[in-house]
Amino acid sequence: MTALAADSNLDHRGTVEMQSVPVVETDIIYKGALCMLNADGYLAPCTATASSQFAGIALAQGDNSAGSNGDIEVVCARSGRWLLTISDTITQANVGDVVYAEDDGTVSHTAATNEQKVGVITEFVDGTHCYVEIADGCNNPALGT
Repeated sequence: MTALAADSNLDHRGTVEMQSVPVVETDIIYKGALCMLNADGYLAPCTATASSQFAGIALAQGDNSAGSNGDIEVVCARSGRWLLTISDTITQANVGDVVYAEDDGTVSHTAATNEQKVGVITEFVDGTHCYVEIADGCNNPALGT
């Protein structure tokens, strides 16, 4: 799929735990982006990157394109069920599957090298959309982390 190039409004359900996180230098995080903590602990849009961990979904845009590490912060949702686009074709049988960040706007239920675990499919919507209970890498036992 293609990484986000603009803000996205994602439908969500349930309680949302939030946290403000310092943003990586010279990058833009769009509202609705799947975000990761890079190896240095700064928030960045999800990509298949070694030594990174899923951090949540950006609740607002953060433009640090002219800044240094940590010059701005973005508030991320670290919990809740979010309507996400999935690159694989799924069915009702995929409820309960773990999904992985393919990029900052798409998940996959098939793990590829260095993709971060995002959460668990809780509701099938259609072949390319599902609700996912997100986890920030440490708060969802279903992820095995």
